[in-house]
Amino acid sequence: MRSAAHLSIESMCRLGQVSRAGFYRHWKQHEPRVEQTELRARMHQIVLAHRRNYGYRRVTEELRNQGWTVNHKRVARLMAEDNLLCQRKRSFIRTTGSGHDLRVWLNLASRMELTGIDQLWVADITFIRLAEEFLYLAVVPRPLPSAQREQPVDQGRREPPDEHAPHPESGPADAGRMPDR
Repeated sequence: MRSAAHLSIESMCRLGQVSRAGFYRHWKQHEPRVEQTELRARMHQIVLAHRRNYGYRRVTEELRNQGWTVNHKRVARLMAEDNLLCQRKRSFIRTTGSGHDLRVWLNLASRMELTGIDQLWVADITFIRLAEEFLYLAVVPRPLPSAQREQPVDQGRREPPDEHAPHPESGPADAGRMPDR
């Protein structure tokens, strides 16, 4: 709740000739959602203004400097719900331990000459942030053979299929075999 000047709730109720219970009953029905929305918006502004380097302690201190009466636990909870908690800046972490005497396998896909479909598959996974949760998305695009990548698509002209090419539904002749070089 935001403090109004220097008056306490009790003194404001006395001035307005309203009971404190009546004030809080009315406030619980109307103000919390509006107040929480304003607080979240202000927290977003503070965090983004400082490039996500502020944690909940600094954000709480900044909100108090701006006149908000908030508990640090509430700020931490709201920041966690909105995914605003700052991440520690870590130095470079090596994920591949190359200092070993084991055999290093070659990247076979970089040297493949793709001549048909279903010879090479690649995949990627990412997440999409929704309002209340994360959605994970796995994408498996099919790379085109190099011959199809180089030729522009002409909608009006069709050439007869190559008689030596395998039938598209049967797949490549060596579909079950992995190339070794």
